[in-house]
Amino acid sequence: MSLFGDGLDAAVQKAFTRPAPKSAPTQMRYLVKQLKSTKAVAQMLRISQRTVERYVKDQIKKPRPDLAARLEREVKKRWQPQIRAKARQTAATTGGIVIDTRARLGYTAPIGSTDQDRIRHLTVALPPRYAARLFDAQQAGASEQQLREIAAEALKEVYFQDSGRRAGSLEEVRFTDIEHLEFDL
Repeated sequence: MSLFGDGLDAAVQKAFTRPAPKSAPTQMRYLVKQLKSTKAVAQMLRISQRTVERYVKDQIKKPRPDLAARLEREVKKRWQPQIRAKARQTAATTGGIVIDTRARLGYTAPIGSTDQDRIRHLTVALPPRYAARLFDAQQAGASEQQLREIAAEALKEVYFQDSGRRAGSLEEVRFTDIEHLEFDL
């Protein structure tokens, strides 16, 4: 579970036009339809093929909590791919992305400045180019640290440097001890 990856996914899921299936049998039928076989669904969810068939036929209705979580995660990962792509494209080209975080932020600057790390709660609208970089990095399988660095660079430019109007000699922003992180499109 990655904080940045899950946060970006949650932001995109807010763009869904229809709710994802809620009950286990409908979720299972959806996955079987997507993957074209009960065997593939069974392997993905790490359960038997017969169990998948029972869910599809409504013979089992209530999954174990761990299976329910895996099932919901896999359905949401595949739900409305065109809407998901359109939301990412809009954020990356025109809309940008809003980051709401409570974390320890500090920076490296010339001697004499007050660059002490401290907990800050920020809600900042990031320009579309940073939304594009975040989504592209996520699609390419970037690590949590790489996504954090992109977000730190965006906060450096937008929050600390105010798009070039101040703190021009700021070198690096440290983005650590994240207590809360949420993205919105």
